[in-house]
Amino acid sequence: MAMADITVLCMNAGDKETSYADNSVLQKTILLKTRPILQHTIRDMLSKLLPVTCIKVADLGCASGPITFFTISQIIDTITGICQHAHCKSPEFQVFLNDLPRNDFNTVFRSVPAFCARLKEEKGDMMGSCFISGIPGSFYERLFPSGSLHFVHSSYGVHWLSKIPGRVENNKGNIYMAKSSPPSVLKAYSDQFQKDFSNFLRLRSEEIICGGRMVLTMVGRSIANPTSKDCCCLWELLTKSLFDLVAEGLIEESDVDSFNMPCYNPCQEEVLEIVEKEGSFDLDKLEKFGVNWDPEDDVCNKNFVFNKYKSGQNVANCIRAITEPLLASHFGETIIHNLFTRYAQHVAEHLSIEKTKFVNIVISMTRKQLATPDALAD
Repeated sequence: MAMADITVLCMNAGDKETSYADNSVLQKTILLKTRPILQHTIRDMLSKLLPVTCIKVADLGCASGPITFFTISQIIDTITGICQHAHCKSPEFQVFLNDLPRNDFNTVFRSVPAFCARLKEEKGDMMGSCFISGIPGSFYERLFPSGSLHFVHSSYGVHWLSKIPGRVENNKGNIYMAKSSPPSVLKAYSDQFQKDFSNFLRLRSEEIICGGRMVLTMVGRSIANPTSKDCCCLWELLTKSLFDLVAEGLIEESDVDSFNMPCYNPCQEEVLEIVEKEGSFDLDKLEKFGVNWDPEDDVCNKNFVFNKYKSGQNVANCIRAITEPLLASHFGETIIHNLFTRYAQHVAEHLSIEKTKFVNIVISMTRKQLATPDALAD
């Protein structure tokens, strides 16, 4: 059977129980934890940019649902607050929301009028007009005119690869890197990420003005070993769930063997090396932090009481929301409910023994100044 079709990669659409919109608590938690870096980056950028007529911002991998506008709200709040403090007029905002063509842009567009109305009600005359556009397409290709953006943001996007790595056909019994994966598979994943991330930086360097900024957050790993449990365990439990279905005759083992996840969890040394080697950006800040698989299990959540089955279901819902279209395309839609029922059980048992964390890497960068600076028409 053919390998997984990455062209179907998207988050679950709509606002139902299994939708991304209803299961993006983890992503919101990450945005809250990275907010100080986002705010500091914008403050520093504006200190060199103001006054400016229109700020042009792109959010890459915007997905759909309330989380889509959460980031934009943070950016606008920060900029209007800085302008108010500096007693200068707030600029207008041109916001570009980007994701792959299969993203649920219908839900996004339906939410724009209410979002803009809320901004006007909250900010009044303190902020300039806000214009929002959708930009369907892969961020591994050019998306915007040269020198047209001031600020680019992407959260939980760039660890997704542009394609399934080559030379992974012998990754039998695994759907991602694992301790049993041959060295050639580990290298194939690493090489693909290096190629993709380098390309991503090069493309954004063409689109961002000199001195413009970019903040990226990705799922990473804590150590150099690519088979460390903090990046592989989650997928090993999904593999185990798939083989439960093989044992019941619901899917073929060959189908599992031909499926590989199109993502990569880098360590911070890899990220640093690629940024330095590509050379278009100065790295201003890099931070690494952990978040429990179940984002509701957080020290800030005083009402949380651990229940392994509830946490297992929370994690399963989150992973289903981001992988269902990819899995359904390869294995068929009829197995999805059974698959994630078993997955929730396996995750529950794992969390009863060990609370594993997502390792997150956030970087803030500045587009390097060139001999002939870019110009951005207001």
